[in-house]
Amino acid sequence: MTKFKKLTLLSALYLAQGLPYGFFTQALPVFLREANLSLTAIGLTNLLTLPWALKFLWAPLVDRRSIPGVGLRKSWILPAQAASLVLYVLLGGLSLTSGDLTIILIGCLLANAFAASQDIATDGFAVDILEPTERGWANAIQVAGYRAGMNVGGGLLIVLYPKLGWTGDMLIMATLIGLCTLPILFYREPLERAKPPKPRAALLETVDFFLRRGALSWVLVLLFYKFGHAAASAMVRPWLVDNHYHFSEIGWILGAAGFVAGFLGAIAGGFAARHPNRARLLLLFGVAQVLGLASYVWPVVTEHATYKIVVAAAFDNFTSGLATTNLFTMMMDACSKERAASDYTAQACVVVISQTLAGVFSGVAAQAWGYPAFFAVCGTIGAVSLALTGFILTLPPTRRLVKAGADA
Repeated sequence: MTKFKKLTLLSALYLAQGLPYGFFTQALPVFLREANLSLTAIGLTNLLTLPWALKFLWAPLVDRRSIPGVGLRKSWILPAQAASLVLYVLLGGLSLTSGDLTIILIGCLLANAFAASQDIATDGFAVDILEPTERGWANAIQVAGYRAGMNVGGGLLIVLYPKLGWTGDMLIMATLIGLCTLPILFYREPLERAKPPKPRAALLETVDFFLRRGALSWVLVLLFYKFGHAAASAMVRPWLVDNHYHFSEIGWILGAAGFVAGFLGAIAGGFAARHPNRARLLLLFGVAQVLGLASYVWPVVTEHATYKIVVAAAFDNFTSGLATTNLFTMMMDACSKERAASDYTAQACVVVISQTLAGVFSGVAAQAWGYPAFFAVCGTIGAVSLALTGFILTLPPTRRLVKAGADA
C-alpha cells in the first residue's frame, strides 16, 4: 500500500474519532456553562468518556473476531461508524433546553462507546499497515487528524451553534462521520493474517500487556505525563464563558488558533519522532508542554485581551502536539505484532483514565480555588510529572518497557 493511501485512510479514521470527543469534551461544557451549570458538574461530565478508558475490556475481541469476507479491522470500524451516524441523527431530534439533557448525556456515552470501539480497530489497523520507520509521520497524521476532528467538533460547531442550534450541529456531525467512512469502505483489507496466540481466560487476555516486564514504570509515565495539561484544558472554555466571550469568539480563538498550532506541532513531532532516542525527545517535549500549559497563567492573572488567549492557545496546542505525537509513537513501539490492537488499546486506556480523572479534578479544583490558583497548580503538576518521567526513564533497562538513554 502506498504512503498516500495509508495517509488518507488513517487521516479519515482519526478525524472521525476526534469529532465526538471534541464536541462532548469541549463544545458541550461551553453550552452547559452558558446554562449556568456549576464547574463541578461540568467536570463530572468527563465521566462520559469512560468507554475510552474501559475499551481494553473488549479489545481482545477486536484482535480475534471478524465478519467473514470483510476483514478483521473493517468488521469493527464500519459498524461503529454506521452506529455513530444513526445516533447523531437521533440526537438531532432532541434539545438541550427542553428537558432532554439526561437523554443527551446518555447519547454522549453511547457515542463515545462507538468511537472507542472504532479506535481499537483503527489503532490495530495502523500497527498492521505501518513499517517501524513510518510510525513517526503516521503518528503525526494521527494526532493532526484527531486534533482536526476535535477542533471541528469543539470549535467550528461552537461557532455555528447560535445559527444552526443543536439539531444543525448533530446533523453536521452525522454528515462528517459518513464522509470519513468512505475511504475505509472502499478499501479491500487482506483477509489472510497471522493467527494470534491461543485464547486464554478473558481477564488474563485484557491485562496481558500490564504483566510484561517493565510495564508498570511505563504505565506511570502514561498516567502522569499529560495529567496537568488535561486538567487545565478542561477549564479553559468555561473560563472564557465566565469572562463573557461569545460562542463565536471561543470557537475561532480555540478552534482556529488551536487547530493550526496543534497541526503544526503534530507534524513537527512526527518528523522529530524519526530520531531513534524517542525517550529523550519525550522529556524535551515534556518541558515544552509544561511551558505551553503555563502560558495560560498570563491571560488569567493579567488584564483580559483576546490576543493573549490566542497566543496562549497556539503555544499550548503546538507544544501539546509535539509531546503527544512522540508519546503515541513510543506506545506503538511497545506493542507486540500479535496483539497490536490490544496492546495499544491498553496503553491508550491508561492515558484516557488519566485525562478523565484530570477532567473531574479540574471542575472540583477550579470551583474551590478559583481560576488563577487552579491554572498555577496545573502547571506545577505538569512539572512534577515531568520529573517523574525523567526518573523512570533512567531506571535500569530490565525495569523499563521502553528504551531510553544509552540503551536506545
